Amino acid sequence: MFARIAATFVATSCRTGDVTAQVTRKVYRHFHQRSPALLSAMADDITSGLDATQVKLLGEQCILIDENDKVTGFETKKNCHLNENIKKGLLHRAFSVFLFNNQGELLLQQRSDEKITFPGYFTNTCCSHPLNLPEELEEAKAMGVLRAAQRKLDHELGISADQVPLEDFHFLTRIHYRAESDGLWGEHEIDYILFIQKEVDVKPNPNEVKSHQYINKEQLQHFLQTAKEDGRPITPWFQLIVDRFLYSWWDKLNDVDSLKDQGTIHRIL
Repeated sequence: MFARIAATFVATSCRTGDVTAQVTRKVYRHFHQRSPALLSAMADDITSGLDATQVKLLGEQCILIDENDKVTGFETKKNCHLNENIKKGLLHRAFSVFLFNNQGELLLQQRSDEKITFPGYFTNTCCSHPLNLPEELEEAKAMGVLRAAQRKLDHELGISADQVPLEDFHFLTRIHYRAESDGLWGEHEIDYILFIQKEVDVKPNPNEVKSHQYINKEQLQHFLQTAKEDGRPITPWFQLIVDRFLYSWWDKLNDVDSLKDQGTIHRIL
């Protein structure tokens, strides 16, 4: 009876538009606590209640890897981000871009409310995935990841490729982390950390980015200290990077090559 009521409510809501995607996510979190099996059976229904553009992106083919970052196959973005698969060990490749201007200020973005994972959260400049594309699978000098970063900076923030040449990116290191967004969705990634310092024109895509701002190191400390009380959620990967690495990296922005530790995968699980 419980399962039938839950499934009927969500399916009807998604068809009629009686609830927003945000409310639908809350319903799923509620039922997840009581019936995880029901959540899996209803996965297709929940995607029909989300933003159509974001749902289409769930069909992209992410790169599956083992814990040593060796490619093992490919899987849809949707399947890579379902907690039920993450709990089984499904792991994919990702990247996080930290773009600084000439004054040494970091460009932050607030993820749009349409995003399926961590909607409305503040984070670093750009976070996404290389895909199962020949040009994004090239591993020499992390060229595939750099091309993916270039592609997503344009897609999310309107920063054209000519403003961020591949040779100006600095691949620092990799971080292996896992985090839940809600009862259904989450992240389990080996994240390539990319620094770049350029003056760029930002024209955000509203389906991807709700707001953006440049911030210096001292302002970031205050921003994070007051984030919780002001209701500004921070993505878990950004918080992990800030807590363990970012301030010391920032201090060496003028000597970024000295920070490179490309052979290490930092496990923060």
